[in-house]
Amino acid sequence: MIRKTVNENENYSQLNPPGRACQGHPTVQACVENNLRTLRMDKTKAPSTAQLPQVTEPRNPGMALDMDWVRAVQANTSAIERRAATLPGRRSVKKDYQAAWLLKAVSCIDLTTLSGDDTAGRVRRLCAKARQPVRADLLAALGVEGVTVGAVCVYHDMIAPAVAALEGSGIPVAAVSTGFPAGLSPFHLRVAEIGESVKAGAKEIDIVISRRHVLEGNWQALYDEMKTFREACGEAHVKAILATGELGTLRNVARTSLVCMMAGADFIKTSTGKEAVNATLPVSLVMIRAIRDYYQRTGYRVGYKPAGGISKAKDALTYLALIKEELGDRWLGPDLFRFGASSLLGDIERQLEHHVTGAYSAGYRHAMG
Repeated sequence: MIRKTVNENENYSQLNPPGRACQGHPTVQACVENNLRTLRMDKTKAPSTAQLPQVTEPRNPGMALDMDWVRAVQANTSAIERRAATLPGRRSVKKDYQAAWLLKAVSCIDLTTLSGDDTAGRVRRLCAKARQPVRADLLAALGVEGVTVGAVCVYHDMIAPAVAALEGSGIPVAAVSTGFPAGLSPFHLRVAEIGESVKAGAKEIDIVISRRHVLEGNWQALYDEMKTFREACGEAHVKAILATGELGTLRNVARTSLVCMMAGADFIKTSTGKEAVNATLPVSLVMIRAIRDYYQRTGYRVGYKPAGGISKAKDALTYLALIKEELGDRWLGPDLFRFGASSLLGDIERQLEHHVTGAYSAGYRHAMG
């Protein structure tokens, strides 16, 4: 499980931020304008599905359940934890490079509200923030325009106000489904909920798997469940939430990732954000390596979404570095990588203001809506 794709002695401040336009151009504008131009072109071509992987990649069709492959998957926990522990300390980006990477992180955020007291007004304010995630004066100072988030993620009842508020923006609405967060409602109701969310206008469906199938080693049941969910989504993009904090072992995380991809998941996602343990670097490394193995075996790219507990800009940079090292630049975009977050955006905007002005501002200056 310890396979490097980048020299450990490299200084990330000398590596180009994501995007070919960075070659030889150390300014924030040059570093990100190619990514943003591509994003705007994609939105012009397909406004309602600009961020979805099937727009730019062949959609993962899944495959027959291969139990030989699943059983062969192992996880060296000590090696995984050692590899993950080295990443934050040896990857550092500063100044314009840091600003460019943070803007990249903004474009990959699923801006989320999943509270019991959500209202249509709150969702509309969140959608306004999704359209303009970074203050206009900061973007002007950085010489950048056209930055939006990857998607807005809400409960089913909030789909309609979100769709209305995002009309014409090219930002898709994602809905959590299948009895989120526990996934223990009757199976036919979970499948029906997917259909209702798609009908209401959700372009992405975040489903939760039945953790008991993993804990009991019933991989066929997990495969059949995920395959049914994928079919119910139709053209909508499906993210499989593994709830990794409840799966017991890293080996279970690896096998679950693989089975969900075999069943046709477009994305695999760490957590609902409601578990005691959510996204961690060791879990992310395991899931990312599973994605890489699946791509090498089948030729289909599957996206990755860490969710829960990612609230600091520094954490976002660490996850982006991990993706770059393990999967490469192709995964550094909203069609194949997302952050599931609510408070992360505020800290990123605060760091960008510090980059522009040299001073840290109070958190209330960067409200979500």
